[in-house]
Amino acid sequence: MTLNRNLLFVSPIALALTLSMSLVSQAAPGAQGKLTSSESTVKFDHTKETAQAGNNGTTQKIAQANPSASTNSEAELLDQINNYSNGEGNSLNQVNSVFQLRDVSPDDWAFEALRNLVERYGCIAGYPDGTFRGDRAMTRYEFAAGLNACLQQIERLIADQKSKVSQEDLATLQRLTEEFEAELSTLGTRVDNLEGRVAVLEDNQFSTTTKLSAEVVFAFTDTFRSENDDTNTVFQHRGRLDFVSSFTGRDALHARLDFSNASPLLEGDGLSGATTFQTADTGNNVELGWLAYYFPIGERIQVYLPAAFPLWQDFAPTISPYFEGFTGANNAISSFAESSPIYKIGLPSGGGLGANYNIAGDLNLSLGYFGGETDNPDNGLFNGDYAALGQLAWDGPRFKLAFTYVNAYQEDGTIFDLGVGTTGAAMGEGAAQPFNGAPTMSNSYGIEGSIRLSDGLVVNGYGGFTDARQLAEGEGDAEIWYYALGLAFPDLGKEGNLGGLLVGSEPYIGSAENPDRREDTAVHVEGFYRFQMNDNISITPGLIWLPSPEGGDSNNDAFIGTLRTTFTF
Repeated sequence: MTLNRNLLFVSPIALALTLSMSLVSQAAPGAQGKLTSSESTVKFDHTKETAQAGNNGTTQKIAQANPSASTNSEAELLDQINNYSNGEGNSLNQVNSVFQLRDVSPDDWAFEALRNLVERYGCIAGYPDGTFRGDRAMTRYEFAAGLNACLQQIERLIADQKSKVSQEDLATLQRLTEEFEAELSTLGTRVDNLEGRVAVLEDNQFSTTTKLSAEVVFAFTDTFRSENDDTNTVFQHRGRLDFVSSFTGRDALHARLDFSNASPLLEGDGLSGATTFQTADTGNNVELGWLAYYFPIGERIQVYLPAAFPLWQDFAPTISPYFEGFTGANNAISSFAESSPIYKIGLPSGGGLGANYNIAGDLNLSLGYFGGETDNPDNGLFNGDYAALGQLAWDGPRFKLAFTYVNAYQEDGTIFDLGVGTTGAAMGEGAAQPFNGAPTMSNSYGIEGSIRLSDGLVVNGYGGFTDARQLAEGEGDAEIWYYALGLAFPDLGKEGNLGGLLVGSEPYIGSAENPDRREDTAVHVEGFYRFQMNDNISITPGLIWLPSPEGGDSNNDAFIGTLRTTFTF
């Protein structure tokens, strides 16, 4: 919407001219206070650009509405109007009085005068509800905004000749205009500055419909073990460029490009370490990382339509505040601590469909279906790998609780994806692939909860169980368990900082028809502290302790330490 700043300057002139014309017409027989035909041809140019305020600190006075003004010629009045609208009368007065700085209180003469004008001519004094709010003091700029609204309203009434404006009201407006001349001029200058800034943004913005958000991660990481520690400190990175487009204001199209050189830390001897931020090694080649579209249906349904590389957490709440980072590089340093492994089951590279339905208040129902190679005619959307999710969640401000179910089929038998932990599950072994690559059907059940005990302490927890069944003849069923309890400390030490501590068990095979497939509890202890340097840069040191990597009590303890720097812009 274009702001008509010239009304701020022309309105006082129009009133002065009207008053002068009215006085002239009163002296002429039969005029009855109306404009003559020749006077009615005078027009005001509201489209002319207004010059910036000068540096002399003075404001040219407009002609006073008094009997002597009737001797001025029409040409002189037009000259004054042109000078004022061209900016010669638009320089700001210096505020040199304490009186000018104080608010306008309800017992001031100006306050009562404007109140009467508002009630008489239907002016809106700058408030959304259209009321004058005469029970409190107003700043001089608030008062000037209300006065300008009345000036514009009365100018329209005079121009349309729909209502007769009394001489007394014109004189009152003239006095108010003189009293608040500096504030009216300042309002005009602020409008000029605002329009200039908007023009700069429009000229330099990336797109009228698309915004670019980006994240770059640097991480120094190493593993430490009492024996067979063959890894060296690595310096890895990841970058994501997310182009977000909106076409209606309520929808969002995400097209994300990824590049990374982060590979797992080590393999063998009971530990297959994942990276400390969720990613896939692209060899620094720029590749498509995510393509999806969000749009609403009515007021209660939000639809998620992914075309490539979807995640359940893209639309379903994981009930893991302060641990989950949507991009995986803001909060927790491992995928296991970020959220329950149930959200990493059956994640293909293809597309699908998801939706959130707001049942009532904070109660939401999430449903979704992801296909495997949905672009491959041999498999399509429904023939081949798939995963389907259903979740009922109470997502309140202080208390959150969710019940989650996932049904999935994987041709290669890999149940969990995205490195649900730092042990074998990250490399497609153990609990992640319980039947040595045979086709696997699984049904998973999870419960997730969170409670904010205070502004500085939030407790998160989850537990899950997966019943996996081998479809080919062989090892039969396997039961996989996982659980964790975490403490989050928002604003620890400084606003924006975050501390986190989590203890739990990564997915492990608790029971199986083949006893050789059973594993011990895979304990995971993780701590991190995010130091928020500013709005765009955070530094997060973190440490993971694995007392029994891959669920093997005989395996040596392992520590994974990282120093992660995240840039967002």
